[in-house]
Amino acid sequence: MPPMPQTETPGHDLIAKFAAIVGDEHAVIDPEPSAPFLNERRGMFHGRTPVMIRPGSVEEVSAIMRLAEANGTAVVPQGGNTGLVGGQIPDESGSQILVALDRLSRVRSVDPGNDSMVVEAGVRLADARASATAAGRLFPLALGSMDACQIGGNLSTNAGGVAVLAYGNSRDLVLGLEVVLANGTVLNGLRALRKDNAGYDLRHLFIGAEGTLGIITAAAVKLFPRPKGRCTAIVGLSSPGEALALFHIARGLAAFELTSFELMPRICLDFCFRHLEGVDDPLPAPHRWYALFEVSSGRSARAARADVEAILVAGAEQIEEAQTAFTDEDSAAMWRIRYSLSDVQRPEGVSIKHDISVPIGAVPIFLEIAMDAVTKLVPGCRPVPFGHLGDGNIHFNVSQPEGGDGQAFFARRDEINRLVFEIVAAHGGSVAAEHGIGRSKRDLLPSVRSPAEMDVMLKVKTALDPTGILNPGKVL
Repeated sequence: MPPMPQTETPGHDLIAKFAAIVGDEHAVIDPEPSAPFLNERRGMFHGRTPVMIRPGSVEEVSAIMRLAEANGTAVVPQGGNTGLVGGQIPDESGSQILVALDRLSRVRSVDPGNDSMVVEAGVRLADARASATAAGRLFPLALGSMDACQIGGNLSTNAGGVAVLAYGNSRDLVLGLEVVLANGTVLNGLRALRKDNAGYDLRHLFIGAEGTLGIITAAAVKLFPRPKGRCTAIVGLSSPGEALALFHIARGLAAFELTSFELMPRICLDFCFRHLEGVDDPLPAPHRWYALFEVSSGRSARAARADVEAILVAGAEQIEEAQTAFTDEDSAAMWRIRYSLSDVQRPEGVSIKHDISVPIGAVPIFLEIAMDAVTKLVPGCRPVPFGHLGDGNIHFNVSQPEGGDGQAFFARRDEINRLVFEIVAAHGGSVAAEHGIGRSKRDLLPSVRSPAEMDVMLKVKTALDPTGILNPGKVL
């Protein structure tokens, strides 16, 4: 077990000291205004805190951590509160200080000549992308929650998104980090170098660590040339196997200019038609499965369109029907369907969600087995699997039976999870593809990591956070 901090609620004098670091106007004690920060967006996790602190500088974060370590006070860092595994929510004890990083919202610098940018942890992903665009560059990380999520949270969970095929996960986009350690030490590694073999590469300890090893306060990230043209297409297919065959055709023809390849069953579109205004069926006839893919060309819009047309011709045997986006508006309409899939599940009742990955070639058989298994376990339940076929990451969600008892369905969550995760394991997959471990999957971690790996993780945690005050109860 990792070290644990004290669980007594900080007294008034200590709370006043925390508040003095940021100023009373940025220390929220009243439960009502802090409530949105203490509830996970799906309602799965609810926490309490004696004070929510909103630091405005790395120096203030450092002072907070020095005070916290001196008093054994647990600290939970939070970005945009879009996480889905509870990693950003304090526990119910009321003893953990919530540190919201939204005021760390400066883009410190943009260097087009070096294709790099330094952004603070509280910069919203959409704003980071806009800053890159204003400089004639591309910051390629793209998520459905990018209007709300923040860079610090993206890096702390190693977010993936829809452009992993061409640009990699968040980890692959980071050149350097500024991190505040548990004792308040500022680890300033904001070097914008592509090659630097001087000792251990410490940035990768903190990316994906979910705030348990240090608080990311800023990052130097990679920028890329803006594509000169993009072309999006949506195709109807009979099965995930046909989608996989089409993916390999697309990757073979477009190589790394194939930036996205998403898979969705028909039920996803049906949910969108029910719960989104202004959404039309992208194809004349319904299909069992759909693939949404995009080519981004460094040459021209004509080249991107030519690549998409070549893919559609070469994949004619797999494709039942296809539609290409001829304008940016058409493309946005296609992507709106994909980005809205989390939201449109809510009106359908309780949804039991799984963020899993398997080897790309195993996606079709995994889906076949898992969808059959959950519907046999809970007759009438509705599998809603969608996600990033090109990197094997599927959001295997299961909605309650239509018109059924949501609470009764949710009561079988552990049973459904166990079944799905057994199938994932049988296909060499992971139970945490891009959302992290947080609280919801903490007890699963030892089942998917070897004793030696767990031992090393615990040693790293103990070395960097010997009193266990950083985001306790998460990951480990």
